[in-house]
Amino acid sequence: MEAEQSIEVRAAGGDRASFTALMAATKGDLHRFIRRYVGDEDEAHDLLQETYVAAWLAVRRYDPARPFDVWLRSIALNKCRDWSRRRAVRRVVRGVMGLDAPEATTVSDDTPTPEVRLDDLRRVADLKRALADLPDGLKAPLLLATLEGRSHAEIATILGVTPKAVETRIARARKKLSEVLARQAERRRLTPP
Repeated sequence: MEAEQSIEVRAAGGDRASFTALMAATKGDLHRFIRRYVGDEDEAHDLLQETYVAAWLAVRRYDPARPFDVWLRSIALNKCRDWSRRRAVRRVVRGVMGLDAPEATTVSDDTPTPEVRLDDLRRVADLKRALADLPDGLKAPLLLATLEGRSHAEIATILGVTPKAVETRIARARKKLSEVLARQAERRRLTPP
């Protein structure tokens, strides 16, 4: 009796039902990763769809010996990088430098005062801008490690670098974020209301 094939092997063979099951299993985590990377819900949804389309078109090249989510994450990361490059080009063409103002972030009603809410919104906006301004080489490993909880070895596989390079990039990303956020806080402290 022949052993039953894994869902990954069946998907790699072009089985649509197996691929659909793998999509369902990975959709939530992958969407959160993309949304954190691009900072926009609508764009994240579009990029998620693009990722799955690209994965389906390339599924016969997928090696079932590799974890499916790692393979899929590397496709998503490439889609996010492409999106970032297109966005940068659009900004230059429009003559606008810097990021568009981030969408308003809601804060729960139990926040005691409007001043605290405003301060929280500013901090979230500062963090989003600082994350968005990180170079791709620093942003991706930081998001994968801190928000996804992935190990350096998994991140290294996704990015095609060594675990030591991942460690270095995460440290640089954290340092750069700290510096940017400290400058923003100082600027806000020195600017009269």
